[in-house]
Amino acid sequence: MRYRHIAPGLEVSEVGFGNWTVTTGWWGDYSREEAVRLHREAFDHGITFFDTADAYAEGYGEEVLGEALAGVRDDVVIGTKFGYDISDEATVARRGQQERSKDFGLGNVKEALEGSLRRLGVDCIDLWQLHNPRMAHLDDDDLFEYLEEAREAGKIRHYGVALGPKIGWLDEGVHAMRTREVAAVQMIYNLLEQDPGRDLLAVARETDTMMAVRVPHSSGMLEGNLTEDTVFPQGDHRRHRPRSWLVEGVRKIATLDFLTEERTLGQAALRWILADPNVATTLPNIYSIDQIEEFAGAADVPDLAQWELARIQALYAENFGVEPGGEAVAANEHGAPGAVEGDRTNREHADAPLSQALEG
Repeated sequence: MRYRHIAPGLEVSEVGFGNWTVTTGWWGDYSREEAVRLHREAFDHGITFFDTADAYAEGYGEEVLGEALAGVRDDVVIGTKFGYDISDEATVARRGQQERSKDFGLGNVKEALEGSLRRLGVDCIDLWQLHNPRMAHLDDDDLFEYLEEAREAGKIRHYGVALGPKIGWLDEGVHAMRTREVAAVQMIYNLLEQDPGRDLLAVARETDTMMAVRVPHSSGMLEGNLTEDTVFPQGDHRRHRPRSWLVEGVRKIATLDFLTEERTLGQAALRWILADPNVATTLPNIYSIDQIEEFAGAADVPDLAQWELARIQALYAENFGVEPGGEAVAANEHGAPGAVEGDRTNREHADAPLSQALEG
């Protein structure tokens, strides 16, 4: 494994573990024992950055992470998120993929910190992140004053911002980096979905901010295992995507075989992201031991050559030579999946944030 600094005094593995995948049910069902085992396997393969949120199954994600890593706390970096109302009443009121209610009021934020510390079983959170904040939250001086107080009190080491499509995204990310001393910003970014990540990275270089990248494999597309005939099982969020997402994605992948002579496609996708020095870590969707071995092994394969990076950019500029499909709804303006025609729940909540409804 290779390591980078995500903040002063905070070194993380280039490949991290976001436990949304194994604790929320959107990638299938995992028992608590299975989820704990995958966390421990990840650590055994050199992964030291683990990311979760209090909103993942109303604190369950934090509980699993805390149980799995209790014996190695001093050897790992823990990130979690806050800003949603995770009370039972708020959960019951939600429908489908509808975004849960936000609550960045100081009362809720203080309770959220104590709750996260308790569920994680730690005295200090290494990276505490605002979860999909909007502009008003980033402009709340009282909130950021409290974050500084929490840091001075030793309850958090650093704070950052986690961005999600449409619910706090490009404008919010730029604003956070330019107006607040956030240690890190988490965003969705991958070889197939480069915008608005490229703009966020440009500001990160300007402000000397480090980035954590989630969805580096474009919801599994860049793992190279999907075909146009793939049928996703019940409980897999990709089952709700339009067929055009699958067909177009597979055809784009077919243009990337030049990356796989010395690496798997999944490893190449990670090394492409890590070619940017302002990316500290990646958070692939991990749901098996085989994936842990493959993704951790990205540290042992060659970095992408300049000609490979240039070819990817040329392909991206021409949409990888793929004509957009004729599906009624293909994708929203930020690259997040739209509603499936005929699926009432998705149609009502097509604007739900990817990070809540689909991608941690």
